[in-house]
Amino acid sequence: MNTSAKAPRKVSMGVIGPILALILLVIAGALMNSNFLDWNNISNVLARSAFIGIIAVGMTFVITAGGLDLSVGSMAAFIAGLMILVMNTALPVLGVGIPIVLLGMAVALLAGIVAGLLNGILITRLGIEAFIVTLGSMGIYRSLVTWLADGGTLSLDFTLRTFYQPVYYGGIFGVSWPIIVFALVVVVGEVLMRATAFGRHCAAIGSNDQVARYSAVRVARVRLLTYVMLGLLVGVATIMYVPRLGSASSATGLLWELEAIAAVIVGGTVLKGGFGRVWGTVIGVLILTLIGNILNLTDFVSPYLNGAIQGAIIILAVILQRGRKPGL
Repeated sequence: MNTSAKAPRKVSMGVIGPILALILLVIAGALMNSNFLDWNNISNVLARSAFIGIIAVGMTFVITAGGLDLSVGSMAAFIAGLMILVMNTALPVLGVGIPIVLLGMAVALLAGIVAGLLNGILITRLGIEAFIVTLGSMGIYRSLVTWLADGGTLSLDFTLRTFYQPVYYGGIFGVSWPIIVFALVVVVGEVLMRATAFGRHCAAIGSNDQVARYSAVRVARVRLLTYVMLGLLVGVATIMYVPRLGSASSATGLLWELEAIAAVIVGGTVLKGGFGRVWGTVIGVLILTLIGNILNLTDFVSPYLNGAIQGAIIILAVILQRGRKPGL
C-alpha cells in the first residue's frame, strides 16, 4: 500500500460559502429584475460599496488582531464635516482648483490617522476595552459633527463641489474612481495580510496575544497600527464620499460600522480574532450591497428592513463560525 499518497483536500464551506452566496444573489437579482445586470446598475453597486469596502479592509486587520471599532461611521461623518469646513474657509484664499482639493484630502487623511491613533492609544496603552473606547468615540464624533453643523447640514460651496465631483463621478474607461481606489486598497490589504510579518503578527495576536508576546511580537504596537490603518482608510473613504453629495450631517455614515463589521464576518474573518481574509471581506461587502440593491429594485421585501437583514446576517455568520477552526 502506498502510504505516501496525500488525501484529497476537503473544500471548506468557510471558503466557498460566501462565494456561493454571492453567485446565488446575482442569479436571484437577475431573475427578479431585468435591469439588475445593466452596467449602470452594476457600476452604481460597485461605487456605493467602495466606501464601506475601503473601511472594511481596515476593519479586517483590527478584528484579525482581536480588536473592534464601533466608531468608523461617526468618524467618517466628523471627518467629512471637518473637511468641508476647512475647504470652505480656505476658498477665498486658494480659490477653486486642485490645491484646495488637495488641502481637503490632506485634512481628511490626517484627521483619520489622528482619530485612529487616539483609539489605539486608549486601547493599547491604557488597557481600556476596545468596545468601550470605540463606543465612546462613536458618540463623541457624532456629537461633534452635529455641533459643527449647528444641528443641520454642512454643505460644500457649490462651485467647489462642482469642481470636486469628478473624484466620485469621474474615472477611467467607464470605471469610477471609488471602484479603482477600492481595488487598490484591496490589493495592498491582501498583500499585507498574506505576505508580510505585519499580517502574520495580526493573526498571531488575535489567536493568543500571550503566546505572541513570548514570540517577540510587539503586541501593543501592532494593535495600535491596525487602528491607525483603519483611521487612515476611513479618511480615504471620506475623500471619495464627500464629492458624491457635497455635504455632511449627523446622519452621514450612519450604520457604516454595522455594514463594515458584517462584511468582515460574512467574508470569513473570525470575530474573536486569529484569522482574516481581505478577499473574503470584498465578497462580504458585495453580498451586503447586492442585498440592498435587490431590495430597492424589487417589492419582495421593504428596503427599510435592510438594517435588520444585515444584523441577522452578522448573527448567522457568527453562529456558523462557532466550532470552526480558524482558517477553514
